[in-house]
Amino acid sequence: MKRIALYFLISILVVLSACSDDNDTSTTTENGDAKKDELILSIGGEVDDGFDPTTGWGLYGSPLFQSTLLTYDQDFNVQHDLATNYEVSEDGLTYTFELRDDVLFSDGEKLTAEDVVFTYATAQESGSVLDLSNLKQVEAMEAFQVEFTLEHPDSTFITLLATTGIVPKHAYDETYNENPIGSGPYQLVQWDKGEQLIVEANPNYYGNISQFKKLTFLFYEEDAAFAAAKAGKVDVVAITPGFATQEVGGMDLVELDTIDNRGIVFPFVEEGEETEDGVPIGNDVTSDKAIRKAIDVGIDREALVEGVLNGFGTKAFSVADHLPWWNAETEIKDADIKKAKQILDDAGWEQNEEGIRVKGNLEASFDLLYPSGDDIRQSLSLAVADQLKELGIEVRTKDQNWANLENTMYSNPVMMGWGSHDPIEMYNIYSSKTRGKGFYNINYYSNPVVDKHMEEAMRSTTQEEANGHWKKAQWDGETGFSAKGDAPWVWLVNVNHIYLVNENLDIGEQRVQPHGHGWPITDFINDWKWKE
Repeated sequence: MKRIALYFLISILVVLSACSDDNDTSTTTENGDAKKDELILSIGGEVDDGFDPTTGWGLYGSPLFQSTLLTYDQDFNVQHDLATNYEVSEDGLTYTFELRDDVLFSDGEKLTAEDVVFTYATAQESGSVLDLSNLKQVEAMEAFQVEFTLEHPDSTFITLLATTGIVPKHAYDETYNENPIGSGPYQLVQWDKGEQLIVEANPNYYGNISQFKKLTFLFYEEDAAFAAAKAGKVDVVAITPGFATQEVGGMDLVELDTIDNRGIVFPFVEEGEETEDGVPIGNDVTSDKAIRKAIDVGIDREALVEGVLNGFGTKAFSVADHLPWWNAETEIKDADIKKAKQILDDAGWEQNEEGIRVKGNLEASFDLLYPSGDDIRQSLSLAVADQLKELGIEVRTKDQNWANLENTMYSNPVMMGWGSHDPIEMYNIYSSKTRGKGFYNINYYSNPVVDKHMEEAMRSTTQEEANGHWKKAQWDGETGFSAKGDAPWVWLVNVNHIYLVNENLDIGEQRVQPHGHGWPITDFINDWKWKE
C-alpha cells in the first residue's frame, strides 16, 4: 500500500510540474522578482451539475463565468453589478432595474434586458434549487431596463438577484452547463471531469481586472491536495482540521469564520401524529421545553470546538451568527450545569437510581441520529451524549443514511447543519408553513408570534427594515425561536473553513463563509493579488 501511495504522489507531482513548466505565465515586478499571473487551486469538490446559473451554479461562491444584477460586499451591503440602479415599489411587488449598456458576453455579443428575462424565465422552469415560485413575471421594458413582478412581497428576493448569473439567450442550449458563455471575469477553457478545470480571463470583462489571467482548479482528495501543497505545486488548498496542525513551507494557514453550523434539531411536538406517508411525528421527551432549554444552557460548546474541531471553529448560538439579520441578544451563557439542572428540577424532572431524569413514567432518554459517513457530526453526537450524562439525560447515538433519516427525522433529534447568506433559511426551518417540507421544518416547530415577525420581514421593502423583523423573530423580549425563546434547535458549533495559501498571495478580506458547498472563497477573487 505504501508503494502504491508513493506512485500516486509522484504522478500528482509530475502532472503539476508539467502544468507549471508548459504554461509559464510569469511576469516581473519592478524589483525584478518573477511573479506568475496564474494560480493553481484545490479548494473543494467538482461541481457535478456544471456551470449553469439557472440550475444553481453560483449560489455558494462567485459564478466566475457570469455576472449578476447585484452583488454583496464583505459586510453584506448590496452593491451594483450589471445594474446601475434599482427601485422597489411601495407594495414590495415590483423591482425595476436599469442596466449597464456596455457589457459584452465573452463571445462579443452585447448583454441586454432580454438576456435577464431569458435567464429568470429559464431558471423558473428548471425546477432546480432556485426557488422562483413567487416570481409572477419578468419583462424587458426597454433594451436596458427590466422589471420583476412578484406574487407576494419578499425581501429575500434580493438574494436571488445577487447570486443568479445572467446567461446569453443567443447562446444557451442543452450543453450550456459544460460550455458556459457569460459576462463574468473568467471564461472556461478546459474541463477534464474528475481532474481539473482551467479558466482564463474574459477579455470583455467590464469590472475590476484580476492580476491573474489563468486559474486551474484541481479536484483532488484531501490527502492528494495536501501532498501537492507540501510539494509547493499549488497556491491555495482547502484542508481539514486534521492537516491544519502540520506546518507547510511557503504556505500560510488561513482560517475563515463561517456560519457552516452544526446543531441538534429536536422534535417540538408530542408523539401521536403521522405524515401523509405514515411517518411518525413528535417525541414526548424533546417536546418538553425544559429538556431543550437545559441542554442549550448546559452544553459546553467550547469543549466541542476544542475536542471535535481541534480548535478550528467557534461556538454557535443560531443559524446565522454575526450576519446582519442575527439578533446578538440571543447569545446565551452556556456550560452552566447548575442552571441546566435547576431548569430540569423546576420542570419536575427527577433523577432515578440510575441517574436518569424521570417525569412521571417518562425517562429523559432519546436517540440522537446523524448521517452515516459524517465524521464531524458523529464526533459531535458522541461528545454531546457524554456531556448530557451529567444532566441525567440519556442519549443513544445512531448513524443512518439519508434515505432512512427521511423516515425517522420527524420523531428523533438529528445532528444537522445549515448556514446560508440568505435569511430565507430562517423562514424555511422555523415557519409553520414549512413543517414537514423536505429537510426544512422537520421538528414541526410552530409559534404564531414568530410567524408574524417573519411575515413582516418578508413584506419589508428595505433590508434594514427586514433585518429588524428577523431579529424579533429570534427574540422580541417575550418569545422567539432562539435559545432565549422556544429553543427548538440547540446550535453547537460553526466549522471554520481552513486553507493553506501561498505565503506571497493576498486573498484580501473575506465574508463569513456559508455552509460547505461550492467555492465561496472565490467571491472576491478579482481582488486577489501578490503581496508587494
